[in-house]
Amino acid sequence: MKKKYKKEIRIISGLFRGRKLHSVKNFNIRPTGDRVKETLFNWLSPYIKNKRCLDCFSGSGNLSIESISRLAYQVTALEINKKLVNLLKKTINSFLINSISVFHTETTRWLKKKGEPFDIIFLDPPFHDLKLLKKTIKLLKKNNWLHKKSIIYIEQSINFIEKEIYKKWTIIKKKKIGKILCLLFISNTK
Repeated sequence: MKKKYKKEIRIISGLFRGRKLHSVKNFNIRPTGDRVKETLFNWLSPYIKNKRCLDCFSGSGNLSIESISRLAYQVTALEINKKLVNLLKKTINSFLINSISVFHTETTRWLKKKGEPFDIIFLDPPFHDLKLLKKTIKLLKKNNWLHKKSIIYIEQSINFIEKEIYKKWTIIKKKKIGKILCLLFISNTK
């Protein structure tokens, strides 16, 4: 039996603390829960202020908006589902945020071009799709999306983790919360 995830999403800290995102109850997505999000942003607190972030599988935009709430400079959000893109844009407009760029795209297609490195990257793809995670990591490394001190967050099911896909990155934080494994890396690239 599939676990039903809470679909009401709120910002837990910062400028937009307590504000709710538009409902995603009619979508088959798994938003990052409050407990995991609190852990993640406690880890990121020394790094996030005035940084450029990339949210590779943005879904509801939960991590993107939380980042801006915590004083990130700019966020690029990538999402394949057009209805979620429209919902995220609606939420961003209602919050009067102008520092999140939302792209309706498939993440690996977008990452195939050469890019400017990001400071913080969120990788929270569908839990069952390890192949997508591997391909995304490969493109991040290959096409200049990382600099020497890029911070990468990966949220995955404890059942789908393969250590080999993170080689050459240094784990700086790791925590299991229920059946979720949260990993924070520094890229050590270039």
